[in-house]
Amino acid sequence: MTLSVMRLIKTILLSLMLAGLVPAARCAEAGSATPPAEQTQTAEPAAKNVEEHQHEHGLSPGPNDIFTIPLGPLGSFPVSNSMFVTWIVALGIIIFARIATRRMKEVPDGAQNFLEWLVEGLYNFLESILGPKVVKTTFWFFLTIFIFILFTNWFGLIPGVGTIFYKGHPLLRGGNADLNMTSAMALIFMVLWLFWSLRFNGLWHFLLHIFGPKGESTGFIKYMMIVIFFLVGFLEVISIAFRPVSLSFRLYGNVFAGENLLEAMSGIVQNPPWARAVFSVLLPIPFYFLEILVGLVQAFVFMLLTTVFTALMCSPEDEHGKEPAKEGHH
Repeated sequence: MTLSVMRLIKTILLSLMLAGLVPAARCAEAGSATPPAEQTQTAEPAAKNVEEHQHEHGLSPGPNDIFTIPLGPLGSFPVSNSMFVTWIVALGIIIFARIATRRMKEVPDGAQNFLEWLVEGLYNFLESILGPKVVKTTFWFFLTIFIFILFTNWFGLIPGVGTIFYKGHPLLRGGNADLNMTSAMALIFMVLWLFWSLRFNGLWHFLLHIFGPKGESTGFIKYMMIVIFFLVGFLEVISIAFRPVSLSFRLYGNVFAGENLLEAMSGIVQNPPWARAVFSVLLPIPFYFLEILVGLVQAFVFMLLTTVFTALMCSPEDEHGKEPAKEGHH
């Protein structure tokens, strides 16, 4: 099971990275509309202002392009600092997975032991929410999203991320401190959620789950409840449409606020120079431990919310599937 899970991890990681590239590329195209003469005049002052006022203004809300990849006749592909971090994290996870599963042992130890403990622990936990049938189909995504978000959050806490500058901008930026990345993960989940919902319920039960009446009633009350739940179904559609918004902004807001908090703590003492050197290291330390916990909690919350959203839609099919089996025994 571990080998197949690792292959799925690598596949979805590459999908997440490619999905995050689309909004970033659009932002770059919009920025490239500025005339070349104006770019030349404003490039040097902007670079100086970013470096001079980084402590005053904190992290910028959006990522910055650090280099471009030439694509020949297709033009060039811009790579942002947050995108670059996601590549590093994804590569690190893939290398660790390959090392841990290179020589599988019947009695695991070391990296294989840790990986199997993580996979089996999450599998048993998600099985208790989704059920044995649904978890077999969806586990690969929830495992991957948890591992990827967790280590992307923790990578953003490494000293040098956000503080090493290249061409006037931070060379590295927390991957989840970029709304493009969190939105891409949320949208990928919603596409998979729709696919899983139709697969496990079918189109009729999918629509019935949203617009159909709940509970048992007879007579006039039954027809009244049909009308009420049909209207309530439109509210349910609106809430479903807002799920990717809440998922992406929750993760982005917590990670972005945490990185700004660490930066603010490191620059709270400016004078004298010796005090600035000492307290820029000491003051952020307690908040580093806090952000380590926040990174774990946010990865777990994202995974848990997506799991619950899936269970809420796929659970009716399990209930319908169990009822005939019970009647058959009688």
